[in-house]
Parts: sequence; C-alpha cells; structure tokens
Amino acid sequence: MKRDAAGRAAFRREYPHVVLFQASEPDELRTYLIARGLMTREDLPFRVSRAGEGNMNLTLRVVTPRRRLIVKQARPWVEKYDHIVAPWNRSHVEAAFYESVVGVAGVGDRMPGLLHADADNRVLVLDDLGDGGDLTAMYAGARLAEAECDTLVDYLVCLRRVDAPAHLRHVLRNREMRALNHEHIFRLPLAADNGLALDTITPGLQSAADALKADAALVARVTDLGARYLADGPALVHGDFFPGSWVRTAGSVAVIDPEFCFLGAAEFDAGVMLAHLIMCGEAPERVDAVERAAAGDRFDRGLARQFAGVEIVRRLIGVAQLPLRVPLARKQELLARAREMVAGA
Repeated sequence: MKRDAAGRAAFRREYPHVVLFQASEPDELRTYLIARGLMTREDLPFRVSRAGEGNMNLTLRVVTPRRRLIVKQARPWVEKYDHIVAPWNRSHVEAAFYESVVGVAGVGDRMPGLLHADADNRVLVLDDLGDGGDLTAMYAGARLAEAECDTLVDYLVCLRRVDAPAHLRHVLRNREMRALNHEHIFRLPLAADNGLALDTITPGLQSAADALKADAALVARVTDLGARYLADGPALVHGDFFPGSWVRTAGSVAVIDPEFCFLGAAEFDAGVMLAHLIMCGEAPERVDAVERAAAGDRFDRGLARQFAGVEIVRRLIGVAQLPLRVPLARKQELLARAREMVAGA
C-alpha cells in the first residue's frame, strides 16, 4: 500500500521544518535547489521524474538545459513498502560512505559524485550517471558483459582496501539499517508464521518454503550467519551489491545506493553478488570465476558461499521479491542449491 495523504499530512505537522519532495510537486524542489546553489535561473525550465523504483528512498532525476542531478530523500519509512518503518538517518550513513571513498581508485570513480548532503532534510544530491538504468533486466535474461563483471568484482576488491576515516567509523557501523536488513534476510523468510502468501507469487512455493522452515539445522546455520552479519568487522561493505545497485554508464558499469553499507565482513558483498549471478542463470564457470577473483587475503570463500545461499533463500521466499519469472521447478532447484551452500556443502 502507499502512504495516503492523511499520513503525509500528519508527517508534515510533526516535522514542519522538513521538506517532503514529490515528483508531482516540482516547484518545491526547484525552490530547494536554487536556495542551495545547485540550480540557477539559467537552469529553467527543468524536468523532474522518478529515477528508478526507489525501493528504500524517493529518488528523483532533475534535468535542466545545463545539467542533470539525482535528488535522493530518505523518509522514516521504506519508499516501496511504506508500511515498513525504516531508519530515517540512513542518508547520513550513505553520505559517510561517499565521503569515505571519494578519490579511491576503483571505488569512488565507479560511483556518482556527492554534490550536496542535507542532514536536516535527509537529502543527498548526486551526479546523474545517465539513462543507462540499472541491471535488473538480468532477471529477465539479459546478460552481464564479461568486462562489466570484471569491473564489479574489482570494485569489491578495491572496496576491501578502503580505510574508513576515524571520524566516520561510528556512522558507518549503521546499526539501525543492519538491524532492519537482518530481520528481512536472516529471520523473517524462515519464520514459522511470517504472513507471506508465497503461492500467490508462484503456486507451490509455500510448500517449498515450509520444508526449509522445518529444517532445524538450516535455520540454526542461518541464525549463526545473521550474528556474523551483525558483528562489526574491518571491511567497508556496500551492503546491497546486486543488479538493482549496478547501473550502465557510457561504456562501463557503476555502483549506486550504499545506504545499507556497514563495517563488517567483506564476504557479505561477494556472497550477495554470487547469489544474484546464480539466480540470473549465469554459467557455473562464470560464477566460479567471480568467486575466485573476489577472494583475497583473509577472505573466507566458504563464508561468502553461505551468505550467497542465505541471499537466494530470502529473495525467493522473503518480502524483497525479484522480477524473476521462472517456474516453480527452477525456484525449487535454486532453494536446494542454497540449502547446500548454507550447509557448507
């Protein structure tokens, strides 16, 4: 459901100082951008549209005769599922990530530049990387080019080398967003009565999910992996490294949306990438090559595979469904593989 007008009006009454942007109300956005020196009268007229679905945040594209901007605003709810409460300060964390990687070869140069961060309104203004769009078409059979895959793996390898500034480390722990993600990745999908009607997605999927929930050893391993996810660690982790966070640019691929970032286990990002390559039907040799390339010093490949298994499970039987149009037999096959991965087989 979408948050109704009464809900938004209540929010405005409680936080009268906070602007609440809408694609359908461009005048407020124009006033905001001009007041902050991000637009001038020479940038008029301008167009505003949604930039992608904006799962977590409202994300708008601003096109003027002279420039293009992305305006991203966090609200105290999930934009796509706005009945779900979400940490409002996630924009502060995302800004800290961009600050940490600026100038870092292989990372900062493969992400949009942060032009403006407004802590009070939870707004970020970013460079627009163009109209290439994200790579969610992979779920419908589009393929990731070899060079693009290499770029994404190299991004992860370079990200592990980032030494987050001391004054940002407490922000980058991102405990509130990690708690939200933990609930939807490691607990809810295997909860006995989570209220998800999976047969409305794929007839027969509920039975497959129930079989996983009844596997006490699997549930225990996923619980342990959830504790590992919540534990602080040395690496700066993107936190949501999947095709929805990969965008095509002129001749390359870039990475966006690090609001789920944290300081923890680097194996989590690699595991998520492996999971989505598997679900998208990439050849086993490509998946194996990515796993080998992502590994490095003090990198636990077994842990990355276990995280990959958990990601497959949560994407198939959890809330955050993918535009994956495959029959029940394929989903059962994926769940069986995920079970083996989590078990360490």
